[in-house]
Amino acid sequence: MAERISQSDIEVIETESVSLWRKSFRRLLKNRTAVMGAILLVGIILISIFAPVVATHSPTEQSLRNQLRPPSSEHYFGTDDLGRDVFSRVVHGSRISLMVGVGVMALRGLIGITVGMLAGFIGGRTDHILMRISDAVISFPGILLALAIMAIWGAGLVNVIIALSVVGWPQFARLVRAEVLSLREREYIEAARGLGLSDVGIMIRHIFPNILPLIIVYASLTISAPIVSEAALSFLGLGIQPPDVSWGRMLSGAQRYMRVAWWMATIPGLAITVTVLSFNLLGDGLRDALDPRMN
Repeated sequence: MAERISQSDIEVIETESVSLWRKSFRRLLKNRTAVMGAILLVGIILISIFAPVVATHSPTEQSLRNQLRPPSSEHYFGTDDLGRDVFSRVVHGSRISLMVGVGVMALRGLIGITVGMLAGFIGGRTDHILMRISDAVISFPGILLALAIMAIWGAGLVNVIIALSVVGWPQFARLVRAEVLSLREREYIEAARGLGLSDVGIMIRHIFPNILPLIIVYASLTISAPIVSEAALSFLGLGIQPPDVSWGRMLSGAQRYMRVAWWMATIPGLAITVTVLSFNLLGDGLRDALDPRMN
């Protein structure tokens, strides 16, 4: 009888979880700033996907006769010191920024969620070892550690993603661990354990779905950080390398022409700002929508 009651309780909890997701989605749609952020983000994603169609010129084509031309009907955002169309370069640069942001958060999440769940659920020696490793990584200044990794491995998109993921996974792991520590003592977890479900099964079926809202909110609020970090690395010459187009690389090339060609730095700078803003607006909305105190 006890087992049947426990199984029924678990099914009720899973049904309520689905209902909460629906309520959270409806609440998100009522948040105007979150919807605005989502619209901006969707626009940026579409531009990056259809960059060859949206761009009016080749992002790498040089024309010394057209160098440092101001914005016009032919070159919407002007040209740079090599005569390349700034509008087309900004459009193609959106691909790199989104790939870095999504790639870094995916890899950070994979490492951080795995480490955090193992540390929080298993505890003991495993928790101690994993947390000391994360402490060691956190003890290094993030940008300096990323610069060191890039200096050793070399520049490039893949290495940028790996370097920024190595720097940021401990924060992900600590957040997940703290939540798992509170969840593993809940009654429905004890019930699932009493029904013979393995530790792996409990983590996948019951722990992970309950920490997913927290993961989504944290990822949406921090995904802009890798975009800014990539721009910083590219600005220093250790990030994305030509012929790939990066907003940070564009800013690096524009620093010598700030007074005579303001558009070279202003346009990619605004592109970074709008992208980061869209993620932050959506992240704030998701945080409010998925807040359990609002349910």
